[in-house]
Amino acid sequence: MEQRITSSSEAETIALAKSFAATLQRGDVVALSGELGTGKTRFVKGVCEAFRAHNQVTSPSFIILNRYEGTDNRGDELLIYHLDLYRVKSVEEIYDIGFEEFFYGDGICLIEWAELLGDLLPHRRYDVRLAYGAGEQERRIEISRVTNTAFASSTEGRARRP
Repeated sequence: MEQRITSSSEAETIALAKSFAATLQRGDVVALSGELGTGKTRFVKGVCEAFRAHNQVTSPSFIILNRYEGTDNRGDELLIYHLDLYRVKSVEEIYDIGFEEFFYGDGICLIEWAELLGDLLPHRRYDVRLAYGAGEQERRIEISRVTNTAFASSTEGRARRP
């Protein structure tokens, strides 16, 4: 799966994310990347709206992690983990928050600034890249499914603490 879309507003970015959320299943990880202000948190907001999350979506820049409670298409509770790694200074901080619970659990994990994870990123995930477009409100959004099974093992390529 690979999509390239141009959004001309925050509302369109949120609507695109809501549509994308229909492809997500429990245990999926979404790695978001892009410069400051390109709409990563707005994209997360759209995914959370699709799963009827009860909490207001905000960027967890200073606390690293927000947890939202929503429901899946059967009406069962679904936890959505929203990580913002912008202020993370070391891999040790990622281990300290217990990242494997979020990356390999039963919820959906959305990670802003995911490129900072390097080898800790799961080998099976969605990559969402957001970039500024030609106009002030325009954004270029690329969504791809990563299934790098050459590196995945029965433990899904889980990282070991350095």
